[in-house]
Amino acid sequence: MTAKKQWRHAFGLREAGVYYALLILLALLAVIAHGRGLPNYLSPQNLGNIAYQSSLVGIMGVAMTVMLITGAFDLSVASVAALAAAVLVGLAPTLGFPLAAGAAIVTALAVGLFNGVVVQFVGINAFIVTLGTLTAVRGLILVLTDGRSLMVERSDVLQQMLAFESMRVPLFWPLLTIGSALILLGALRRLVGTIGGGVLLIAAALYLGSGFAVAAPVIYLALFTLIVWAVLRFTVVGRRVCAVGGNPEAARLSGINVNAYKLGAFLLSSGAAGFAGVLFACRLGAINPTALQGAELTVIAAAILGGTSLFGGAGSVLKTVVGALLLFTLTNGFNVLDLGASYQGLIEGMVVIAAAAIYTVGGERRRVSRHAAPAQAEEPA
Repeated sequence: MTAKKQWRHAFGLREAGVYYALLILLALLAVIAHGRGLPNYLSPQNLGNIAYQSSLVGIMGVAMTVMLITGAFDLSVASVAALAAAVLVGLAPTLGFPLAAGAAIVTALAVGLFNGVVVQFVGINAFIVTLGTLTAVRGLILVLTDGRSLMVERSDVLQQMLAFESMRVPLFWPLLTIGSALILLGALRRLVGTIGGGVLLIAAALYLGSGFAVAAPVIYLALFTLIVWAVLRFTVVGRRVCAVGGNPEAARLSGINVNAYKLGAFLLSSGAAGFAGVLFACRLGAINPTALQGAELTVIAAAILGGTSLFGGAGSVLKTVVGALLLFTLTNGFNVLDLGASYQGLIEGMVVIAAAAIYTVGGERRRVSRHAAPAQAEEPA
């Protein structure tokens, strides 16, 4: 592929559409805020707030992307996160924060193991299994909480939880460092998109300033995303994950343990949900039986906005995070600008449908052009 084609591919609508959508939305909201005489919508404080609001969905969305790449599906992530939060709040006063957090994540992993075993070894469809798990886990949360809100009353434990979730981390030098590393990596491997990402990070660092800091969940999201992205992009494990989702039978015949990889995806999804639930409980210091209800749809919407295929074999964790930022930028804009919260769900749903339509139409055109090219080449002169 020539350099010109690489740039066209990397910055085309299909590859970079979600980035363009986020930038256009931010610019539009900034213009509306300026026209109404409101404070700068693109202030570092508000941008950090958007990242903080989207962090939990982003963590679950990254794991959901891996799940979708393998060709599976998990509707229970939000319920598993709520269960982990309930376990943490219930056990923290007696066990302390570290042990209670460990128990919460182990509980979440147990649910993921159950889902994976039933789907892979019993042969029931993942949609049906995780839908049933969603309902069952919600019932278990009602049992554990006795249908009422629980809160951590020990002040020392509560302080530990708040410190784990709410501490501020300076981001100026890390953004510069990561951006420079991405540019160097992209130059060495001739990855135009990676170079573009590095440039954006450096530009963001310069715009936000040396005093910019974010809450810890944003850092957890960034580290988790970076690790998963590197594994999918540069390792044999990542290539096998894509192969399992693209063509399971071909992957099995080539010696890949398909069941192990799909089971691992379920464990990753539930483990990430458990960690998100721990952060949620630390954020509030309390839990109620309806916590995070419906958040699984937001997680899936973020993955779809990022262009992850619902049929397996393709997806980008970076774009999923941008999809989560896009959704919460909409939410934040409606709240800050008082644009009418009653229309929020309608507009978010239309955005998801439009994104899915763009990716679907673009994929169909690509397939048609690929099939048409060999046919034209075979025609006699």
